[in-house]
Amino acid sequence: MNGPRLEEPPIRSRPWFPLAALATAQFLVVLSTSIVNVALPEIRTGLGLSSAGLSWVVNAYVLVFGALLLLGGRSGDVYGLRRVFLLGAGLFTLSSLAAGLAPGAAPLIAARAAQGVGAALLAPTALALMLTIFPEGSGRGTALGVWGAVSGAGGAAGVLLGGLLSGLFGWRSVFFVMIPVAIAVMIATWVLVAADRPRGGRLDLGGALTVTAGLVTLTYGLSGSWPASIAGLILLLIFVVLQRRTADALVPARIFAVGAVGAANLLMALLGAVWLGLFFFLPLYQQRVLGYTPMEAGLTQLPLALTITLASWITPRLAGRLSTRSVLAGALILLAAGLVWLSRAPEDGAFLIDLLGPSFLAGAGLGMTFVQLTTLSSAGVPAADSGLAGGLINATRQIGGAIGLTVLTAVSAAGGYGSAFLASAAITLLTVLLAFVTIRN
Repeated sequence: MNGPRLEEPPIRSRPWFPLAALATAQFLVVLSTSIVNVALPEIRTGLGLSSAGLSWVVNAYVLVFGALLLLGGRSGDVYGLRRVFLLGAGLFTLSSLAAGLAPGAAPLIAARAAQGVGAALLAPTALALMLTIFPEGSGRGTALGVWGAVSGAGGAAGVLLGGLLSGLFGWRSVFFVMIPVAIAVMIATWVLVAADRPRGGRLDLGGALTVTAGLVTLTYGLSGSWPASIAGLILLLIFVVLQRRTADALVPARIFAVGAVGAANLLMALLGAVWLGLFFFLPLYQQRVLGYTPMEAGLTQLPLALTITLASWITPRLAGRLSTRSVLAGALILLAAGLVWLSRAPEDGAFLIDLLGPSFLAGAGLGMTFVQLTTLSSAGVPAADSGLAGGLINATRQIGGAIGLTVLTAVSAAGGYGSAFLASAAITLLTVLLAFVTIRN
């Protein structure tokens, strides 16, 4: 056996039913970020958090999630994709309960970190199972379109539910609502997705420890501690050295020799910074500057999230007619235009003039870019490395998001929310240039 193979009858006969279960898991992972963003002002008031502390309610989840995704993906290859998936879903359920019951800031941040661990096991194995069910071809393109659309739907549901629940029942309800969804995902996956055979091998625990410690330390350092930044860089350098000397490396060099995997992950890291920054600062601008209630903020972000969903759905069809670089460049330019528009929003901004238009532009750009980069990240990857590929592309997005959010928070503190949106636009334009350099048609 070269890699995990799913038993044929439960998958090939009705592949869209397992896809529905796995896509719901992806929905849950995205929901867990977006649903919290709209509730951040309520959390800040309820627990007395500073701006930096508030960013760690997001970063504790995103950073741990991103740092451990590689280990989560490789664990699926070694011990079995479905087994690790179910373990991650169970941990996610328990940590969501702990977050909802958290009596203070420290327990909440710890519970969010535990959520990140569960998501790090859940997300890459869900993507790897989906890629195994749908081999390369038209079916995979459609499945990836569904995957991207579900990611957008998770954002839409998150902003709506976050505003609705925190406004009616308080911020703790945004964590409790995820518990029945996670339980349903576990049951559906157990029934609909056949168990796969583990590939065997060993996990690179040394690599996982150094990359996690390095990323957490570096991100903390970027918020104002240069010694921590230097320590983080040293730990990441140790991680690179270990990867070159370890037989069962967490990130073997061979993965970057396949197609455009390396380029796709580089671009996804930059996209992650823009994506997370947008969904972090937009609800804060709406509630703290425009005076929206949490429910109003959730409702007025729906056009953005729904546009992401629609753009993700149509991208596979568009990609069949245009070159990869053309679709990527066009999508990123739309995203940059939307961010520049948002950066000019005044303190007395109106929804129809200052929010709706940029929401359509940014949503279309985010959805199209996400699907294209996810497709490139898995094209040509052998089945034995499917978990690794799924973990890697999710990791670069989350790590880029965590580091980017730290930098953008500093920019916002110095120049306001408009400066953060403008800096995000600059990152997007850099991504356009890199796409032309690194991606071949």
